[in-house]
Amino acid sequence: MQSTDLRNKESGKIWHRKPSPATRDGIIANIIHNTSDYHPKVLRFLNVAFDGTGDCLIAGDHQGNIYVFDLCGNRFNLVQRTAQACTALAFNLRRKSEFLVALADYSIKCFDTVTKELVSWMRGHESSVFSISVHASGKYAITTSSDTLNIRQSVGIQKVFFLPLSNTILSCFKDNSIFAWECDTLFCKYQLPAPPESSSILYKVFAVTRDGRILAAGGKSNHLHLWCLEARQLFRIIQMPTKVRAIRHLEFLPDSFDAGSNQVLGVLSQDGIMRFINTQTCKLLFEIGSLDEGISSSVISPHGRYIASILENGSLNIYSVQALTQEINKPPPPLVKVIEDLPKNKLSSSDLKMKVTSGRVQQPAKSRESKIQTRILKQDLTGNFESKKNELPDGLNKKRLQILLKGYGEYPTKYRMFIWRSLLQLPENHTAFSSLIDKGTHVAFLNLQKKYPIKSRKLLRVLQRTLSSLAHWSVIFSDTPYLPLLAFPFVKLFQNNQLICFEVIATLIMNWCQHWFEYFPNPPINILSMIENVLAFHDKELLQHFIDHDITSQLYAWPLLETVFSEVLTREEWLKLFDNIFSNHPSFLLMTVVAYNICSRVPLLNCNLKDDFEFFFHHRNNLDINVVIRQVYHLMETTPTAIHPDSVLHVFVALTKGQYPVFNQYPKFTMDCQTQERERIRNDELDYLRERQTVEDMQAEVDQQRVEDEAWYQNQELLRKAEETRREMLLQEEEKMIQQRQRLAAVKREMKIKEMHLQDDVRRRFLKLQQDQREMELRRLDDEIGRKIYMRDREIAATAKDLEMRQLELESQKRLYEKNLTQNQEAVAKEMRADADAYRQKVDLEEHMFHKRIEAGEMQSQKTQKVMEENLVKAEQACLNTDWQIQSLHKQKCEKCDDLQRNECYQEVAKLLRENRRKEIELLNAMVEEEAKKGSQEVRMVIGKESFCSFRCHLESGFLKQEINAAVEHADNLCHKVSERFQNEQEDSSCLPRASQLNDTSEMDPSTQISLNRRAVEWDTSGPNLIKKVRNLRQRLTAQARHRCQTPHLLAT
Repeated sequence: MQSTDLRNKESGKIWHRKPSPATRDGIIANIIHNTSDYHPKVLRFLNVAFDGTGDCLIAGDHQGNIYVFDLCGNRFNLVQRTAQACTALAFNLRRKSEFLVALADYSIKCFDTVTKELVSWMRGHESSVFSISVHASGKYAITTSSDTLNIRQSVGIQKVFFLPLSNTILSCFKDNSIFAWECDTLFCKYQLPAPPESSSILYKVFAVTRDGRILAAGGKSNHLHLWCLEARQLFRIIQMPTKVRAIRHLEFLPDSFDAGSNQVLGVLSQDGIMRFINTQTCKLLFEIGSLDEGISSSVISPHGRYIASILENGSLNIYSVQALTQEINKPPPPLVKVIEDLPKNKLSSSDLKMKVTSGRVQQPAKSRESKIQTRILKQDLTGNFESKKNELPDGLNKKRLQILLKGYGEYPTKYRMFIWRSLLQLPENHTAFSSLIDKGTHVAFLNLQKKYPIKSRKLLRVLQRTLSSLAHWSVIFSDTPYLPLLAFPFVKLFQNNQLICFEVIATLIMNWCQHWFEYFPNPPINILSMIENVLAFHDKELLQHFIDHDITSQLYAWPLLETVFSEVLTREEWLKLFDNIFSNHPSFLLMTVVAYNICSRVPLLNCNLKDDFEFFFHHRNNLDINVVIRQVYHLMETTPTAIHPDSVLHVFVALTKGQYPVFNQYPKFTMDCQTQERERIRNDELDYLRERQTVEDMQAEVDQQRVEDEAWYQNQELLRKAEETRREMLLQEEEKMIQQRQRLAAVKREMKIKEMHLQDDVRRRFLKLQQDQREMELRRLDDEIGRKIYMRDREIAATAKDLEMRQLELESQKRLYEKNLTQNQEAVAKEMRADADAYRQKVDLEEHMFHKRIEAGEMQSQKTQKVMEENLVKAEQACLNTDWQIQSLHKQKCEKCDDLQRNECYQEVAKLLRENRRKEIELLNAMVEEEAKKGSQEVRMVIGKESFCSFRCHLESGFLKQEINAAVEHADNLCHKVSERFQNEQEDSSCLPRASQLNDTSEMDPSTQISLNRRAVEWDTSGPNLIKKVRNLRQRLTAQARHRCQTPHLLAT
């Protein structure tokens, strides 16, 4: 094994010659880091991690120095100084040169091993990070700390990590619950069930195979749980050796040919030894580490070639898996081969001949509890060869150990168990001890907990097994009452290794308890007599004080022997004492009893009561154990041979290998008698038990019969009470049923009332809805009526404009007609003036006649005009009456909406219209007759046409179309008759030619011609006035007709 000290070097070689790891330990190199200061100190490595290839590893110490070790290139480099301790490392990121380190300030940093620069800095934890798990892709990492408590209320997280070759996160909590989560969605995929209660442990450490199918879990127990993650169930429980009390680390050993289903599991226990077992065969393959150089943490490379372990002293060991697995299941080679063993009387330095295979003797495969040592055996050239009895196994020497013990007073705590095992030369007979254990608990110690109530169940179980093994080894120990007191301190000291515990106690009984059982079951009187003789020789006063107070050796010596001083000494004092007892002759124990009394003579001399003496020898006292040990050595040297116990006790004899020796140092006849007596008592007890069992059976039958009778009567009583109860219950149920029916009827009534109210509400809502709909319809009708009224007003306005345009056309025609008439009159006047000049005188004569006729004509025209005005007034009054009646009928129509009233109103309106037409016809006839009398046919024609045209326009907009059309046809007939009459009169008046008229003028009466001329002039002057009056009348009739047209339209809408 090569050791490399890094000191303060930043780079260098890991080893200076090619490593050749031995099969027994497989160590390639041991790496330590010491400072080069004036006072050098060791810098302890805290964490280590391999990269993805498995050929490089990274390690960090408690000062923050991080080194990269290249095992293939045999180089190490200092890549970073963080100035604070690292708590976790990860070196398998996506970028091969980058690594993650968790520091003591709760931060996580990413560095590059090539550039030695900081890549990223992450924070978020509130306590130190103890685990970093990297995804298979190297892109994601999960860090775990003790402050991460928010996932499941107050349950702390034990560990969280990625499953290899999958996208699953496994979270393990402190309540033994294990959940699997999807990495992308953080959806819970499944939860593993709880382990069985018979093997329930609190999980602390976990390991997963490379294919992610098997999960190994362990904790503070020697049991291992193997879970199948595919079936999600616990399929195997492995029990480690009894020396394993707790499991600190688990890791599967990869193999290139197992396709990821690793079968070799490395188990690091509390003793610092990492054992590798096969999970299929449950066999121990090999182990690394030792009790002296315990392992605190370990990491296996991904390809399974190297194991990097950090020892408890802070150094780093690199192991070769190939070397460790090279000679599995092979027996170790021999240590030394003795050629000839000569008798003792011929032994000398010249006669001793030994053949050594090599300068360095190869040790066998190291013991599981022993330290790895290699000794060089050389011939003693000086001739001073030590006695063979002082040579101990594992290369120790008894004399040298005694010298070391006298110098320091005790053995080192770290090596004490190893030295004891060498001094006692324990054979470690596993097979023989297993046969004793397989016999089970001895009947004598079944109720051990009642006599010795020990708080620790484990300690009680180990004590019970050890005592049972001793009882199976020798029958005397089944009846030894003080055996539990004798064995308890050793059981407590070796409770994790029951084999060593048994062999230590057996060796103690074989050597230091010689002749103890010769007076069994009494105390060893011979041994107590030897102690009394020695005490009498060295301190007569104390012995006399014991005799004066009737204190025998059974009180001042035997309590110390049967408890081997465990009651009067502390743990450290007891260990120091037995360091000396095991290193000396068996008589040293007896001398220790004497020395203890001599060193305690002052308080003992002050005791006068027997209870005080008993209390003193059963409780701890203020006594220096070093003084007692010195006194023992003094007694061993100064005691005379005649009374020295070594003359009676033989020298140390170790237990034999393979099988334990037979122990029969006790009075056999006593044991036979006791055995016979116990057999007799056992038979009597069996007879008594049989008789008692018979009596108990009879009593049980009687009791059973009595119980059955009482049960029958109780059943009958219960049936009677049950029947009464049922009747009462039926009555109560009937009453409840009646009440429920009443309540149901009340509920029905309430429901009916609610239903009626609901129907009323629905009806009201429906009526309101109908009302709203009707209001909306009325508003719509109002809007439609308004729109139609607006359209009708626009039509009326357009009609009025058309009438105005027509009036303007008539006026223009009338002016044209007047112009033509004036021209014609002027021409006639010229002709008449030309003729008048000739007949001046005749005109003058007839002028007087003409004036009279003119006056008569004016009188007649005035009468005619008055008649026309009266007729017009009557017609106007008739129109007003008609309008009033139409309005009253319209009001009645609004109040009565039935069809009968509407028809009556229509008939009344038609009747009024017919009456109005009759009166208008009479008026027109009267007007025509008057005009005919005057001879003004043209004027009568214009009046008739205009009046009837205006009246027709008035009736065109009426709502009774049939009656209006009849009135219009009647007016047209009247106009046609008037026009025919006017034409006939014109034809009559124009039938005479003008020439004849001119010719006859001379023949006519001059007065007649003058009157005609005057009539023409009067017509010319009165014509415009008459036309104006006709126009005014026509406008009034048009306005009235327009007013009456509105009422029928309203009725129609």
